[in-house]
Amino acid sequence: MRKAIPSLLLLLMISFQSLAWGPTGHRATGWIADKYLNKKARKALSKILQGQSLAMASTWMDDVRSDSTYDYMEDWHWVTIPEGQSYEKTIKNPNGDIILTLQRIMGELKAKKLTATQQLEYLKILIHLSGDIHQPLHIGARDDKGGNDIRVMWFRDQSNLHRIWDSDMIDHSRLSYTELAQSLDTPTEEQIQAWQKASIYDWASESQSYQQQVYKYGDGRLGYDYAYINYPVVRHRLLQAGVRLAGILNEIYG
Repeated sequence: MRKAIPSLLLLLMISFQSLAWGPTGHRATGWIADKYLNKKARKALSKILQGQSLAMASTWMDDVRSDSTYDYMEDWHWVTIPEGQSYEKTIKNPNGDIILTLQRIMGELKAKKLTATQQLEYLKILIHLSGDIHQPLHIGARDDKGGNDIRVMWFRDQSNLHRIWDSDMIDHSRLSYTELAQSLDTPTEEQIQAWQKASIYDWASESQSYQQQVYKYGDGRLGYDYAYINYPVVRHRLLQAGVRLAGILNEIYG
């Protein structure tokens, strides 16, 4: 039995195909982050990104999935924390995971010993994964590949639970990423400070806290009712991700 447990946990680490937040969600997070940058950080980032916005740079990690050169990044988008366990006690994926990668990337950027090419790539990874970790199903707890194996209907279209959270609910609003970002709540100064003070472990724990709600999908025919309950969570997490990303970037470049 003892031998079977590690094997089971390793099976939970098998990579799942996911796009994290879809392009609209990621870009909304980048747009929000830009809003909360200080002047020094904004100037430094514009130089590093060669004028590209945080919003447009946010999808790079998904864009390069078609390039086999970047296959080693596949497992960096997610982590599995079996129910009842803390991240610290899990068997770590040898290919890396979202928590380990964020910690490493942030450390490397703060050390400021990277080449210009490395800094550009690491920055794009940081922007993307700061969004991913706020999507509840990127902190998995089951053996369903972050909800990808759960087939459901989104109104009249076939989908899966992961895609519902990545993009279906967002795309149903028919808002552009700028419209979506501008439609989100304006956080108070107290909220901004509290959100930016939270650790990466806190971000992951928050995503875990939505698991019970996420998996209430009934007979799998999802639409207005499911969106009414869960779309506010999507919006809240996008906002938190953007505000927190700005805090990190201000700390590194401000």
